[in-house]
Amino acid sequence: MRYVSNLPYDTKTDDHVTIPTSDGTLLSARVWRPTSSDSDPVPAILEYIPYRKRDLTAERDAIHHPYMAGHGYACVRVDLRGTGDSEGVLRDEYLEQEQTDAEDVLAWLADQPWCDGTTGMMGLSWGAFAALQVAARRPPSLGAIVISSFTDDRYSDDMHYMGGTLLSDNLAEAGTMFAYGTCPPDPAVVGPRWREMWHERLEGSRPWVLEWLRHQRRDDYWRHASVCEDYRAVGCPVLASSGWADGYSNAVTRLLGRLDVPRKGLVGPWSHKFPHLGEPGPAIGYLQEVVRWWDHWLKGVDNGVMDGPMLWAWMQESVPPSTSYEERPGRWVAETAWPSPRITPVGYRLSGGGLRAVSPGGGDEDGGSEHGEGMAVQSPLSVGQFAGKWASYNAPPDLPYDQREEDGGSLVFETEPLTERVEILGSPTVELDVSASGPVAMVAARLSDVAPRGSATRVTYGLLNLTRRDGGEDAPRPLEPGRRYRVTVPLNGVAQSFPAGHRIRLSLSTSYWPLAWPPPEPVLLTVHDAAGVLTLPVRPPGDGGEPPQEPFGEPEGTEPPSSTQVTVPEQRWRVTRDLVDYAAELEIVKDRGVVRVDEIGLDVGRRAYERYTSVADDFTSASGESAWTMSFHREEWDVRVETRTVLTCDESDFRVDATLDGYEDGKRVFSRTWNETVPRDLL
Repeated sequence: MRYVSNLPYDTKTDDHVTIPTSDGTLLSARVWRPTSSDSDPVPAILEYIPYRKRDLTAERDAIHHPYMAGHGYACVRVDLRGTGDSEGVLRDEYLEQEQTDAEDVLAWLADQPWCDGTTGMMGLSWGAFAALQVAARRPPSLGAIVISSFTDDRYSDDMHYMGGTLLSDNLAEAGTMFAYGTCPPDPAVVGPRWREMWHERLEGSRPWVLEWLRHQRRDDYWRHASVCEDYRAVGCPVLASSGWADGYSNAVTRLLGRLDVPRKGLVGPWSHKFPHLGEPGPAIGYLQEVVRWWDHWLKGVDNGVMDGPMLWAWMQESVPPSTSYEERPGRWVAETAWPSPRITPVGYRLSGGGLRAVSPGGGDEDGGSEHGEGMAVQSPLSVGQFAGKWASYNAPPDLPYDQREEDGGSLVFETEPLTERVEILGSPTVELDVSASGPVAMVAARLSDVAPRGSATRVTYGLLNLTRRDGGEDAPRPLEPGRRYRVTVPLNGVAQSFPAGHRIRLSLSTSYWPLAWPPPEPVLLTVHDAAGVLTLPVRPPGDGGEPPQEPFGEPEGTEPPSSTQVTVPEQRWRVTRDLVDYAAELEIVKDRGVVRVDEIGLDVGRRAYERYTSVADDFTSASGESAWTMSFHREEWDVRVETRTVLTCDESDFRVDATLDGYEDGKRVFSRTWNETVPRDLL
């Protein structure tokens, strides 16, 4: 990244500003704005997240907020109620209170003498959720939003449930927020009230996974704040981005196809990162694009920001399987509209272990039979150990590895070696006729690029809990053993090329642990392959949708403040199997060590530990653990929060065992334990 200091506006920073909400709770904000805004007001940009502006996001915030301020905006970073130095308790994600607080903040900003009355919202992940959800509430000052790595569908396209299956990230993210939501405010900011505020958080918190498990269907809990319920509610222009390695690779194109407002989309090769910090690379000059977006929609500058394509997408080249990439080779391709008229659905029939192209008339191009026998699979729990993370953060290495071992416990269908290059852009689907031996079953469908020497790189995948078939996410129905069902499994969106000489492989399994929680018991699934069709969104390569030159500049931002690494960080992603007792384990360590935030003299430690275990093919032995340690230390102040959440199951119930401990000066000053059971709902 190129750090820039010569910007159009001189700026100043207010490190701690309190913003009142309608119930009197004060939220803590940091404000960067042009010095000239004292007399010449400017639009205000809000980033609204729970991740502690003073320490944990200080480095990232300093890269883009001063940059935008230097281009003539008042940039405001607010900690949500109950986080950082804000008052109150954070009890769950995306509650009505959170959104009314955001409306209060926007109204306050619009009323400041240094603001011209116009506002925007931006963010990554939670911040993007917040911006999109608030945009659907149409606050009067909100002129535009910029969002990255988000969803419009909280039930079926978030880290909770995918295709009606329970994701392990549901536990992992709940563990993350269990830790972040119970950290203390900084006494250097809030004064001697810090201890009272901290204990209010400790007393008022509980493991969010309990609430998330109580809503295993698409109900009003998930419909709230899901913009997909009414796209017409969004009333301002939207610049949306994400990455193919992220869990949130689908919502950008959905917004492009369904919003009624001016919108642009951008999807790169990235994991869960802002595009100017994108990993795997290449990162891009995203902040330049953001400033152009604000200039046009908030200042009325006629800069042509809406010219050109509606969607820029990074067409990924074939790569060997790896759990991490520094760069993904490829090229930018452009689509002037979405859905794109240049993309054609091409079907491949499942036939005797092969994928045979379907001719426009519906038959196989090689004249193959459409009356194959059913093929059965009952996958071992080991299928999924190389699946990687639902949402990659690229640290520790968390992308899927070589799929050959996974494919050994799956049904596999693949093309003959391709005679010419094939490129896809969009969301593949798999239509299947299936029957199952039990009332609850799932299918995991994986699309892989198979190299001539056999290595298999997963390109995309999809999951479906068969009790949620036919759109039954809100009213699941058990399967009737032996009965045939027609189902469709959507796969995550992707842009990927398959070179000539490679094969395209579809793999089907009945488990995908630990990425997704397994059904209550193993089930034999029969796939009546002659009725199955894989449909790929094929985009003709080199058809004029490529830019004549690189469309984005070099990543740039303002230089972050200095920090000191006090202790060594640790990263681990380890899969083990014991062939004595048949225990299998995935262990994940993401320990950032202790980092000193030099400008405030604060040492901050973050350690996350995840562990997923099972024994042989005992589906009720599946167990997940998420444990966090958060520490804050400076002279005369030493506090630590430790959280641990363990999720286990039997055939009828999930069990949650959780602990929360708070320490001050090395002594435990708070402790609470939860031991609760939640019934399984055809899951």
